[in-house]
Amino acid sequence: MSGMRTVLASIGVFGLVSVGYGMWAIISPGEDRKREILKLCPDASLHLIFQNLPEANPVRMEESRKRNALVLQVLKDAAETSDNIARGYGGQK
Repeated sequence: MSGMRTVLASIGVFGLVSVGYGMWAIISPGEDRKREILKLCPDASLHLIFQNLPEANPVRMEESRKRNALVLQVLKDAAETSDNIARGYGGQK
C-alpha cells in the first residue's frame, strides 16, 4: 500500500509541475511577441521598461559587468582571509 501511495503522489506532483510549466509557457510572450507588443503599444512606458534593462544598453551592461567584477573580487578576498569581515575591515576590535 505504501508503494502505491508513493507512485500516486509522484504522479500528482509531476502533473502539477507539468500544468504549472504549461501555463507559464502559454502566458509568457516570446521575443517576437514582445517586439509586436512594443510596436502596437501606444503607451511608451512599456518600451521604456524594456529599454532600461541592463542588457538593452551597452553602457549600462558594461557598468554591471564592472560592478559584478568588483563584488566577486571582494568575495574572493574575503574567502582568502581568516578574519571575520562582518565585524569590519582592518580587524577592528
